[in-house]
Amino acid sequence: MVKRRTKIVATLGPASDNAQAIEQLILAGLDVARLNFSHGSADSHREKAQLVRSIAAKHGRFVAIMGDLQGPKIRIARFSNKSIQLRQGQAFTLSTTHPPEAGDQHIVAVEYPPLIDACQPGDELLLDDGKIVLQVEQVFADRVETIVINAGELSNNKGINRRGGGISAPSLTDKDRADILLAAELNLDYIAVSFPRYGSDIQQARALIQAAGSDAWVIAKIERAEAVEDDAALDDIISVSDGVMVARGDLGVEIGDARLVGIQKRIIQHARRLNKIVITATQMMESMTQSPVPTRAEVSDVANAVLDYTDAVMLSGESATGQYPVEAIKAMARICVGAEAEPNSSVSKHRLGETFERCDDTIALSAMYAANHYPGIKAIISLSESGRTPLIMSRIKSNVPIFCFTRHTSTQQRAALFRGVYSMSFDARQYSVEQVAPAAMQYLLDQQAVQSGDWVILTQGRLGQAGGTNSMQILQVP
Repeated sequence: MVKRRTKIVATLGPASDNAQAIEQLILAGLDVARLNFSHGSADSHREKAQLVRSIAAKHGRFVAIMGDLQGPKIRIARFSNKSIQLRQGQAFTLSTTHPPEAGDQHIVAVEYPPLIDACQPGDELLLDDGKIVLQVEQVFADRVETIVINAGELSNNKGINRRGGGISAPSLTDKDRADILLAAELNLDYIAVSFPRYGSDIQQARALIQAAGSDAWVIAKIERAEAVEDDAALDDIISVSDGVMVARGDLGVEIGDARLVGIQKRIIQHARRLNKIVITATQMMESMTQSPVPTRAEVSDVANAVLDYTDAVMLSGESATGQYPVEAIKAMARICVGAEAEPNSSVSKHRLGETFERCDDTIALSAMYAANHYPGIKAIISLSESGRTPLIMSRIKSNVPIFCFTRHTSTQQRAALFRGVYSMSFDARQYSVEQVAPAAMQYLLDQQAVQSGDWVILTQGRLGQAGGTNSMQILQVP
């Protein structure tokens, strides 16, 4: 029944925004649907969310929905002819006073005046995710004069970064605040916060999310150089988030591509250590926007993230605007399964020397130790209210599936992002204390997830109390 432990996040867009396309994505293995609030209207997001929920229910699947806030991306304005062709060595000006619709071969407006104060001669400015590189020559009160280092086509509204970071804007914009209200209305499971600089940015976002009446978990997108400056800066953000996304587009531009892989591995490691979800994203299957098969380099990229124990891998343009969105998900699923077949993806020495601080953590990690060392264990049943216990379990490498048995729809959908965790709709309150374990095992038998004679681990706590897991049993399926 269960083969793939790593989850797949895919962005919905013009190539995947109708009922037929979304159904194909879900059947191909979609676990989390991403709504990119940088594009599309509120009504279009409402329609996509409704389709995901109804189609997932039709097929008995739990698919989470993530709303991704646009954030304060610093951008150029627009060109009178929509785009220009820059030549290497030519002069080019970024101006805060030039008309925003009148950019040309020599000048374009910038819609963020503080850019001027953040620049000095010798800086490198990177536009359109680093495709265009400008070197700052002179800085004036209303403009930055540059020389083109890397040439190419530049079109409207492209983002600006500075090599090494340091161009900072407030983490939440007015549009983000409006989109948080929309996310609460749509009862989204996750909200991703773009360009956080500090943990306080995430805390501010969480306060707005809770004030809007949402219990969505908060994902911090790691995409600024300041966020990975050192371990303390990284942990400051991770520790107050529910999960992180390795957003390799802007992050790679700011820190340079040479450092990106090492930083990615460090983010994954820190997230696992701090009991947080981690998603690896950006250009994982980029060639599949136009090709039905991935390159060998893309196969290696996905597989390495899986072997580093990321919770999920993500598709962006591949599923939103590409020609082969379904094929991209199928290829990604196939690569995940192949990488998970390696022995080191299920053998863990993680936390063997740690002292646990919570009862539910102790039970969760004891269950994983037993599952990995007691022959014959085929499944773990975690009776859960909030999903925390299966989340902690999933931090440990194992090839034993973890089943989150819960009565809460929100928990069922949220657990769709946890590596190696599979949701089951189960209300333990319907049974007496003596009947719960047999009923749970029968449920797995009915789902053909276990067979008679298999051994399972069951964890539970006081019914109806989140965070109360305090017991573990090793049981044989009758």
